[in-house]
Parts: sequence; C-alpha cells; structure tokens
Amino acid sequence: MQGVGGALLVPGSLALVQAAFHTDDRARAVGAWSGMSGVAGAAGPLLGGAVVDAAGWRWVFWINVPIAVVVAVLMLRHVPDARDGTAGRGRLDVTGAALAALGLGALTYSLTDAAGGRLPAAVVGVLAMAAFVLVERRAAAPMLPLELFSVRAFSAANLASFCLYGAVAGMFFLLPMQLQITTGYSPLATGTALLPITAVVLVLSPRTGTLVTRVGPRVPLVAGSVTCAVAALLAVRVGPDSSYLTDVLPVVLAAGLGISAVTAPISVTVLSAVPDGRAGIASGVNNGVARAAGLLVVAALPLLANLPQDATHAPEALSRGFDVSMLVCAGLYLLGGVVAWFGTARSSRRG
Repeated sequence: MQGVGGALLVPGSLALVQAAFHTDDRARAVGAWSGMSGVAGAAGPLLGGAVVDAAGWRWVFWINVPIAVVVAVLMLRHVPDARDGTAGRGRLDVTGAALAALGLGALTYSLTDAAGGRLPAAVVGVLAMAAFVLVERRAAAPMLPLELFSVRAFSAANLASFCLYGAVAGMFFLLPMQLQITTGYSPLATGTALLPITAVVLVLSPRTGTLVTRVGPRVPLVAGSVTCAVAALLAVRVGPDSSYLTDVLPVVLAAGLGISAVTAPISVTVLSAVPDGRAGIASGVNNGVARAAGLLVVAALPLLANLPQDATHAPEALSRGFDVSMLVCAGLYLLGGVVAWFGTARSSRRG
C-alpha cells in the first residue's frame, strides 16, 4: 500500500508543476519542489528519532495519518487538476506491473537471502525483467512506454538517477546505523546530527532551479555528483571516536550541497525531454527508476561490503563494511556525474 501511494504522489506532483508553470519558470518551480522534498526527507530522521525515544517505534506510523488527511483536504480545495484531453482510456497494464514487481522482488531477494536461495531468485528476476521488456514493447497501453528512452536526454537522466539516487539511499541507510551502533549516538541525536541537510537543501534547491534556467542541467548535475562523492569519501572517517564538528558535520554539509545540486536538474531534464502531455508518465518513470535504484543498492551493499547480519553485536564489522559501502557509493556518484556530462545538454531550453 505504501508503494502504491508513493507511486501516485511524486509523479502527480511534478506533473502539476509542469502544467501550472510557464516553461521559463518551471526550473525554479521544480527547484522549490525539490527543496521541500529534501526537507521532508531530512526531517524524517529527526522527527522519527524524537518519536522513537519518547513513545516507541509504532508511533512513527501514526504520524502519517493526520498529515495525509490535511494534505488531501488542501489538494481537493486549492490545487487545480490538469488532464491531457487527447489521452485515451487504455486498460491498466496488469501483466507489465506484475512482471516488474516479480522481477524487482526476486532480484532483491537474491541479494538479501542468506539461506541458499540466491541463484534461483536471481534467475527468476532476470527472466521476469526480460519478459517485462518484451511485454512493454508489444502492449497497446504499456505502463512503461519504451519509446521515451529513444530520447537521449531522457535515457541519460534516468541512468544518472539510478546511480545518484541509489547511492543516496545506500549512504543514508547506513550512516544512521554507523552513528548509532559504532559512534554511540541515540536515535534522537542521530536525527539531530543529520538536520543541517534540511537547511542546506531548503535554501539551495530553489536557487539550483534558477541556475538550471541560466546554464542548463549538465554543470549542476556534474558538480553535485562530485560533491556527493566527496561526502561519501569523508564518511569513511566516521567511526567510534568521531567528532561531530570535524568528522560528521562535513559529511552532512557536503551531502546537502550535492543533493541540492542534482535533484532539480534531473527532474528538469526528464520533464523537458518529453511533450507536456507526457509529463506525468516521464515523472513516473524517473521516480520508479530512483526507487528501484534505492531498493537494489540497499539490498546489494550488505552483500558487497560483507556487513554483519546483526550489526548491534558486531560494531567493528559494521564499521569495516560501512567504509567499503561508502567507497561503493562514491563510485556510483561519480558514475552518475559521467553519465550526466555526456548525456545531458548544456542548455535546458528546447528549440
């Protein structure tokens, strides 16, 4: 249910931005959207840590209920709808959706199962994803229109998204564990330690959108990718005796700078690569790529870095695996930057 809700929220919100703003203002609007998204993501650990410390982990899920009700009321009353009048009413691509879920689920299981079922699960996953591509090529109304990938900028932006968002997910999945288990932070202290990301992303993301309007998406994407890679390399210094000011804070600030620089340009590149009427589809594809990247990277890192299954009783093993994981994330960040440099245009304006 959470997956279905998330799949509806992000593409829908970006499609509304695409429909509501003039072409010259969209990059700044996407920048503001990115800033608020970053703030929400960064504030989560702080609020979650406070709730866990005060009331227990189950209360984390209750927070979403009143927020969802308020947002739904505001959307219905104040946000205009936007529809493509030329779009048909095609049937849901149930076969494609089932194959995609089976493929991603089996591949993830193959990376996380320690009981000897990795190879069969991996085979099932690869076969399901191959069948998914075949079905999408032949479907009258596919959930993933493969012709979108014939546009170079669209393909490059999604490949860069896979690398960058996968690395972000891996980094911020393991960094709170390292801070709590190895460095000795409480859940609330961990959330507080990551809080500066909120301020950095909130302040800089809208400005990045303005910069994209002026110079195009390529330079901010590459600069942000390199900055994120530096943050991952600095994270290797986080350990048992780390100082917040000299070891943790530089990681947090560099990550905030990098994330601020890449989020808006990726979204702008994806949206500007397709006609306005397909903004929802393009945003949905990019969101799906980003979420799949996070899913697979988080599942793969424990295997690649030999992380312990019970990290609470093996902090030294966690610390060694954390260092290897940060090097992997740094490599993904740099790969995303290379893809962005060669695959995206200097200017975000279309002829």
